[in-house]
Amino acid sequence: MTPHVDFSTLLDVFSELIVDKLSQRLSGPGREGSKMKKRLLTVEEAAHYLGRTKEALQHMIAAGKLPTVKADRRVFLDIKDLDLWIDGSKF
Repeated sequence: MTPHVDFSTLLDVFSELIVDKLSQRLSGPGREGSKMKKRLLTVEEAAHYLGRTKEALQHMIAAGKLPTVKADRRVFLDIKDLDLWIDGSKF
């Protein structure tokens, strides 16, 4: 004899599993809740990230210490490059 399976209950369980999987993916590494973490930062944001002034960061860029990403006339810094600079500055 086959056990009776309530389709509605099965659908609810399946839906909950899908929601759990999506929640895990959306809140995984590099994400804050359901919001994706920014990778490109403006000069001002990058300066704040490094705890430096905007002018100090502009000097670092001009000296070639940090690479930039240029989109039209706008200048961005890749957060991965900022993290590499931090790691390379440790002693």
